[in-house]
Amino acid sequence: MTTAPLPPTTAGPDADIAVVVVSHQSASTLDDCLARVRAAAGVGAIRVVDNQSSDGTLEIAQRHASADPRLRFIANPDNPGFAVACNQGASDAAAAMHACRWLAFVNPDAMIEVDTLSRLRELASPLGDALLGVDLVDEAGVRDPAARRRDLDFGAMLAGVLRVDGRTGRAMAVAPDDSLALQPVAAISGALMFISRDLFERLDGFDPGYRLHAEDLDLCRRATAAGASIAVANRVRVLHVRGVSSRSRPMFVEWHKHRGLWRYFNKFEAPQSTAWLRAGVFAAIWLRFPLAAGRAWLKSR
Repeated sequence: MTTAPLPPTTAGPDADIAVVVVSHQSASTLDDCLARVRAAAGVGAIRVVDNQSSDGTLEIAQRHASADPRLRFIANPDNPGFAVACNQGASDAAAAMHACRWLAFVNPDAMIEVDTLSRLRELASPLGDALLGVDLVDEAGVRDPAARRRDLDFGAMLAGVLRVDGRTGRAMAVAPDDSLALQPVAAISGALMFISRDLFERLDGFDPGYRLHAEDLDLCRRATAAGASIAVANRVRVLHVRGVSSRSRPMFVEWHKHRGLWRYFNKFEAPQSTAWLRAGVFAAIWLRFPLAAGRAWLKSR
């Protein structure tokens, strides 16, 4: 990873973006992430919400908070989940910074550049209601297929109930269209989500019923239903060091990933589905869980 430029400690006149970073066992990447967020143009408030870390994450966040008055650190005594923590950070930032018109949710393993957020603001401003993502790449420069996604296809899930090799997730991926500065998609990745504060509040934020995973898909689906544009800024590239927090508890992550899929199905698809389809999806999700969990555990070793 490259070292971020020396960050400013005060907000500039155009600082109308509030950044929320949710951490959990994120010590390996959080220092670089926060240095980059603090250095980013347009940032007026930063909220770091920690979900019960025990690996040095808290000390890193406190050090950045003591050096930058824009940064406020919120330490949860337990782990209420990613969605709850995002809502906490957004609410706290809104109460303290009424001038912040925009919200950026940035994972602690996402490494933004100085102009990342200001470019997203420039792209989002003419659109009205919009939810924007970025072109995510790994350390080798390989593009993340989760950056551009279709809606969940539960029929495909039924067809591939025992598939645990990652192809089900890749089937959701939409190929990049680099001729477009903004590529419309059904869903973007929760690694970095840029949204107006007004739209986020009208949507009542993330659904706190999700503990981990699928809350980003849920927010995109509700934003679409509200008439918002969902798109990826293809020329705004961000390094994503994937799965840093997930590696410490692979079974926990897989459990809540599958639980999130079931919640999403019940919320959006089940009301129009037959009893047979509901039973089939339930079976597909929970038959797949032990296989996916076992694979994730072996990978973490």
